[in-house]
Amino acid sequence: MSDWLDDQLAAHVRTATEAGPLLDTVRSVGDVLIDAFAAGGTLYTIGNGGSAADAQHFTGEIIGHYKRDRRPLPAVTLTTDATVSTCIANDYAFEDVFSRQVEALARRGDVLAAFTTSGRSANITRALEAARANGATTLLFAGGDGGPALGLADHAFLAPSSETPRIQELHTFLLHALSEILDAWAAGEDPQ
Repeated sequence: MSDWLDDQLAAHVRTATEAGPLLDTVRSVGDVLIDAFAAGGTLYTIGNGGSAADAQHFTGEIIGHYKRDRRPLPAVTLTTDATVSTCIANDYAFEDVFSRQVEALARRGDVLAAFTTSGRSANITRALEAARANGATTLLFAGGDGGPALGLADHAFLAPSSETPRIQELHTFLLHALSEILDAWAAGEDPQ
């Protein structure tokens, strides 16, 4: 067990170290989100499994707060309504669970943040397609090469790993970094 833990920690540190180039993307996506919120837009988040938890985490930081007492920002996680999700999965297909919601809700000026370790889940790619068709900005949190979802993202964070734990660990760092920027902006501070 000790060797396994050492290997996992080393892999985590290696992935975090290799993610340095993503910091410029954090700053530019922070500006995109600030512009969206300033214009009255809403952030929608999606993901499956652990990535759903990341999507919900991001929404919680945006509606609640990260570090500062400030106004809530409009964000919705599309994984949290079991009735709607199971209705769509039953009446249509699991691949349509997010795209039907995005088609109904997301508009120009909104942002869809999709969390996926592989970028290959059909329900994620269909949602990104629906967001684009509605004029919303698309943001991808993925790993490796981003899979088919990469081609549907206006902005992307690709964790430099193909291992799910490393990808999700980096996604948590990235959503916290964006939360810090948005938190500062919403509190009237310099977000950079």
